Amino acid sequence: MSVFADLVERLADLLQPLFHASAAAAAIILFTALVRLLVHPLSRAAARGQRARAALQPKVAELRKKHGKDPGKLQKAVLELHAEEKVSPLSGCLPSLLQMPAFFLLYHLFSNSTIGGERNGLLTHELFAAPLGGRWADALGDGGVFGGAGLVYLGLFAVVAAVATFNYLRTKRMTATNTLLPVADGGEQVPGLAAAGKVMPFMPYLTLLTVAFVPLAAALYVVTSTTWSAVERAVLYR
Repeated sequence: MSVFADLVERLADLLQPLFHASAAAAAIILFTALVRLLVHPLSRAAARGQRARAALQPKVAELRKKHGKDPGKLQKAVLELHAEEKVSPLSGCLPSLLQMPAFFLLYHLFSNSTIGGERNGLLTHELFAAPLGGRWADALGDGGVFGGAGLVYLGLFAVVAAVATFNYLRTKRMTATNTLLPVADGGEQVPGLAAAGKVMPFMPYLTLLTVAFVPLAAALYVVTSTTWSAVERAVLYR
């Protein structure tokens, strides 16, 4: 973890002439962008995989109709279909999974008072008036909602809410299209998709809880990555 701390400090030093006291926060945003650039090829592959899975939905619906009373046989048939068409049902999970180590590194880095037995100097850095190692509860206890640190969190919440609303509208539009896919007899709804479609559009709003409870540095990673994802998916899945 000390190597990662040195990387953040070096990035902060490079950005200090531009961002001054908020250089470490800018370094975290830059680090997040670099992580997302590295993962981008997998995101493109996931987009291709989703389009391929969408094209298979009529065949999947036929299999559900044929083997609906035998879940084991249905699962085997669906897996065989994906294998035959060379489509991985898990490809969309890889970009998110590969980002998790970076998030947890930031979380632990800004949650510990010491690194390698020495004082954690990164905890002295701030984003405007909010310490990067602090949480929303700390901001509420030090100035309240409209205090210096509280306003930083209000800004982050506003960004997250805007991105979540964008994702909500986009997901709702996509699920509305995908829940009524054609099947062999001409128009039966794919089982299970309607229920999932009611829940999925609201999932992006859970990011608000993450931002509220993790250290500010980790929250910056989440906000930056979520915003990147929204733009990336709008381009790749258009």
